[in-house]
Amino acid sequence: MALMARVVAGTIAAGLVVAGGYAWADAHDVVPGILTLGPEPAAAAPFPTAPAAIPGPALQDTLQVLDAAAPVPDAATVQAAVDALVADPAMGASTGVVVSDALTGDVLASASPEVARVPASIQKLLTATAALSAVGYDRVLTTTVTQSASGAITLVGGGDMMLSAGAGDPAAVTGHAGLDDLATQVAKELALAGTTTVKLALDDTLFTGSPTGLWAEEIPSLGYAAPVSAIAVDTGRLSAGEYAPRQGDPALSAANAFVTALAAHGVTVDGAPSRGTSVKAARVIASVDSAPMGEIVQYFLHTSDNTITEVVGRIVALDAGLPGSFEGATKAVLTELTDLGIDTSGAVMADCSGLADGSRISATTMLEVLDLLADPAHPRLRPVIIGMPIAGLDGTLNDRFLTSEARGLVRAKTGSLPHVTSLAGTALSADGRQLTFVIMADQTPDGGQWGPRRAIDAFVSDLAACGCR
Repeated sequence: MALMARVVAGTIAAGLVVAGGYAWADAHDVVPGILTLGPEPAAAAPFPTAPAAIPGPALQDTLQVLDAAAPVPDAATVQAAVDALVADPAMGASTGVVVSDALTGDVLASASPEVARVPASIQKLLTATAALSAVGYDRVLTTTVTQSASGAITLVGGGDMMLSAGAGDPAAVTGHAGLDDLATQVAKELALAGTTTVKLALDDTLFTGSPTGLWAEEIPSLGYAAPVSAIAVDTGRLSAGEYAPRQGDPALSAANAFVTALAAHGVTVDGAPSRGTSVKAARVIASVDSAPMGEIVQYFLHTSDNTITEVVGRIVALDAGLPGSFEGATKAVLTELTDLGIDTSGAVMADCSGLADGSRISATTMLEVLDLLADPAHPRLRPVIIGMPIAGLDGTLNDRFLTSEARGLVRAKTGSLPHVTSLAGTALSADGRQLTFVIMADQTPDGGQWGPRRAIDAFVSDLAACGCR
């Protein structure tokens, strides 16, 4: 018992020594604990209040809505301006004009608007309208690579003629998707299979019929358009520039560019690419998507790109179950417009872009389309009317109306062909009244576009400056 007592006493004593030592170390802040001999810390500062961290004002609608009470221009004054435009020698012998109040749709003035005339590129408004109505804003064009057997791959065109030869740029429309991105995916898949050498086929069968239709033979070499294909790099351009000459076979050129892209990722193509068809059972091993259809539509309205307009027309046709050809596309566009309530009985489309000889559309039909685009009942079509070039600021109007009252107040689609000048869009008057106008002249005199454009721009500038009551 005595031994046990001594052990217990020793243990307690040792414990007290250890505890005392720890308490001393704690008090001197050598080890963590609650004791301290240091000075008492100052009280914590209050949590700061940021100047902006206070409730803001109530939300307000800052969108400027057109004033329905804004004065409507005097019809007689507008008609006098229309008559003067038609009489201008620079306009030639065949001019159709119509001006209406955008809010009510009432026609204020006109000159033979019911006569079907050559529209030139204002015809692109028809294709744009049909595309957003039938296809929708968010549709993308997908380029894929499929594999049906080991060592055999197929590049399949999905309609994207604006591919980049390198990496795609998600913020761009042209070059939104890139062949290098496809090659990266393909190389990864082949590496997993232990393959670095393949045969390459090109499937560009999405579109059918003639790739140039009724276009003049020299159109591709002059750079106005490329043969319409299911796939292309930079719309088939042979060099940089809006009107650079185009490839004779944009799809095959894209396939050759893809060979180069694959080589950069360690994949060798055995032989030259050959045309073929991807079988339904083939596995998709790579894919890239174009920009959304709505952005593509606004792109071709801004740039008046004929090739891309034709591509979009073919997509409308395919969605309608028609061939992806010139004939199928024009039929699909006119049918969609008819379904939207547009009177197309006198309209003839030789192509979707207005480049081919043979299209005839009246100013009245064009006005109906513009009214439809501005109708709040069709919000999905709104990107077309707001996607037109702005006078003096961008697109094909960037160098027009620079010193005019109309600068920044007119949105319009331009049209230009030999002896044809047209303009269709909207103008905001000095009194805040929105007007819709269509001007089509298809027998302008020799001398090019300068004369009729000068006359048309002066007329539209007067509409924008109009305080005429």
